[in-house]
Amino acid sequence: MSPADESTVLVLEVGGTHVTAAGVDIRARSLRSGLSFREAVDSNGSAEEILSALVRCADRLSGLGAGPWAVALPGPFDYERGIGRFEGVGKFDALRGVDLRAALTASLPGATALSFCNDADAFVLGEWWAGAARGHRPVAGITLGTGVGSCFLRDGRILRHGPGVPSEGWVHTLRYAGGPLEETVSRRALRRAYARATGAAPPDVREIARRARQGDPTAAEVFTVTFRALGRVLGPLLGAFEPTVLVVGGAIAGAWDLLAEPLRSGLTEADPDRNRRVVITPAHRPDEAPLLGAAYLAGVCGRPGDRTAPLGDSR
Repeated sequence: MSPADESTVLVLEVGGTHVTAAGVDIRARSLRSGLSFREAVDSNGSAEEILSALVRCADRLSGLGAGPWAVALPGPFDYERGIGRFEGVGKFDALRGVDLRAALTASLPGATALSFCNDADAFVLGEWWAGAARGHRPVAGITLGTGVGSCFLRDGRILRHGPGVPSEGWVHTLRYAGGPLEETVSRRALRRAYARATGAAPPDVREIARRARQGDPTAAEVFTVTFRALGRVLGPLLGAFEPTVLVVGGAIAGAWDLLAEPLRSGLTEADPDRNRRVVITPAHRPDEAPLLGAAYLAGVCGRPGDRTAPLGDSR
């Protein structure tokens, strides 16, 4: 990357099935045209296989030359040191104890700096900076997929504690009906609930959603029960935190037409007065938001390891 192109930050976004490499123009708050590439990654593969997929994808941006890189990926992960802490989470277990900073730095000679951030943080920041939550404060955000990711922002800060903020800002550690929240709200929980109700092998969530739209009452009820439960768990938190917007992303948010109403119902049931005023919206830039948020942390904020760092203005 030439000195004249200092507005570009290179980003890797690592998901459970894919890795995306992109160049982000932090002045335009958008991906640079033609500079977004995706590769499949097996999150249950060996460390060598996973790293090879990441490097292979990143290499597609090698023509841009030297510059800073930001990496957004799920936890548990030591974002300051760049070391995997995955264990028993069903993905990336092979990266436990692996120094990703050292491995990627060695493989990306043009990386002048390498920073890491949580993918849910990056998603919510991206939507705050350039998407559905732009201009809002405070902001709450969740991602729905393998589990429940979350991030809470107030006046441009990522919060780890405070009124209405669960410990570390992590909704997935909360409990519902005597068990972990993700035993009720997650991809596997939705599939299990449908299988139990029908006695059939569990289809994927996309198929359950399709059946609900086609009039399957069991499929529709599974979505209703699941996301009303999520609303009941989030309701007391949002009532105390008082965000002006709750932005929802992740693969399951694609079933917005099935989950929005029960989510709202659960929220207002928990705190009718305050939660009725919260704007509940799907992400406006669901695929780009994690890339934009990671680039913002690295290129604008410049303190990606500090989840409480001031983050500027989203206007």
